[in-house]
Amino acid sequence: MTDCLFCKIVDGTIPSKKVYEDDNVFAFMDVSPLSKGHTLLVPKEHVANVLEMSSETAANLFSVAPQIANAIQRAFEPAGINLLNNNGAAANQSVFHFHLHFIPRYDENDGYRPIWNTKESEFTSDVLEQFSAKIIGELNK
Repeated sequence: MTDCLFCKIVDGTIPSKKVYEDDNVFAFMDVSPLSKGHTLLVPKEHVANVLEMSSETAANLFSVAPQIANAIQRAFEPAGINLLNNNGAAANQSVFHFHLHFIPRYDENDGYRPIWNTKESEFTSDVLEQFSAKIIGELNK
């Protein structure tokens, strides 16, 4: 895709600090990092988000994810690593090429806090049962 920032990084049109590359995926340092070692992993194939991703592309990408995480862990020794992906504008996706963030965490007070406002009072056991049945129905199509 000619106007895609990450496609241009993958093909070398836009320079990056490459961490890893194989035939299917490309990993590079985030230019707006949240912490030391913040890395992005993208498929070389342009897919906007996980909803467009084939099982094969996902397998290629996620088979490399533990290698990237372990390399970050050995290199920087963070206390933890968040893996983050946003799919769609409503989920705050800003670059519409699937990307998985590896965000090393060094201190629980480092300023990064995903907002997690649970709604357990709205989603009773019966409602969750209905939700699971709908998803199972779609999986079995």
